[in-house]
Amino acid sequence: MKKKILITGSEGFIGSHLIEKLVSTKKFEIKGLVLYNSFNSFGWLDTIPLKIKKKLTIVTGDIRDPELVDNIIKDCHYVINLAALIGIPYSYEATQSYIDTNITGTLNLMNSSRRYNIKRFIQISSSEVYGQADVFPIKENQLTVANSPYAATKIAAEQMCLSYCKSFNFPGVVLRPFNAFGPRQSARAVIPTIITQLLSNKKKLNLGNINTKRDFNFIEDIISGIEKAILKKNINGEIINIGSGYEISIKELLKLIMKIKGKKVDIRIENFRKRPSKSEVKRLLASNIKAKKLLNWKPKYKNKNGLEKALKKTIAWYENKKNKPFIKSDIYNI
Repeated sequence: MKKKILITGSEGFIGSHLIEKLVSTKKFEIKGLVLYNSFNSFGWLDTIPLKIKKKLTIVTGDIRDPELVDNIIKDCHYVINLAALIGIPYSYEATQSYIDTNITGTLNLMNSSRRYNIKRFIQISSSEVYGQADVFPIKENQLTVANSPYAATKIAAEQMCLSYCKSFNFPGVVLRPFNAFGPRQSARAVIPTIITQLLSNKKKLNLGNINTKRDFNFIEDIISGIEKAILKKNINGEIINIGSGYEISIKELLKLIMKIKGKKVDIRIENFRKRPSKSEVKRLLASNIKAKKLLNWKPKYKNKNGLEKALKKTIAWYENKKNKPFIKSDIYNI
């Protein structure tokens, strides 16, 4: 009998790609948890190929409900927690919602995972937990600093997971992806924001802070790292970065995308798109030495050439006419 994996946040950008990959490997039986809604919407899972969707069990619910979580987990062997509120700007507006989902929801998942002896619990965190680091590339043993309410909740969820590993011999692992991008990503993220505005032939691109530097990672590499962590032995209680080790400023990223598209437009800086100055994270650059050692993982899309290749794939998805109904580039939703 195949081992069953529960993937929370399965309808999202990363979750839907992860489900496609894991179903295609035929190694596991996949259960995807989708946030309950009354519109019969399964998010991005509604767009995946039918042959994959037929092999997937979709359940609706909310990780904030402990009883429901218990019922969903009891027949599973592995849990990958991608369910989270992720928009940093919205965390300034709705902090309690982030606490309820990102902390309490994670706690509910871990308690049920303990009860039913889950073999591996993968907590997907974020590079934002490092705040404004002062040593680069950033290694996993550096201090975490919450520059936003979002980051604070991700740090808390990490620490709950690690505390369970030490207190209860819990089979938990924390993965910290650095700035994922690719097809299906929300147009509020910087790469889709640039791409969709260019494709709409706007005379000026509306952006926020273009001087920050980020370690961008194509979705295929992020998924590869998560997949390798499922069955890997001797990694319980570990924190592992998933990052390329290549950084680029938003300004240079914009130039690269314009070069790919053969377009050049002016930029309009809009202050409401910027984070509060003390909350900004100026630079993120991953050390991936630990991922290479413990997971035997390395990025396929690395350095500037790899980034350019991945950007071309991403642009092609946004250019595809069949995907236009899902892209709301005219709305800036924090």
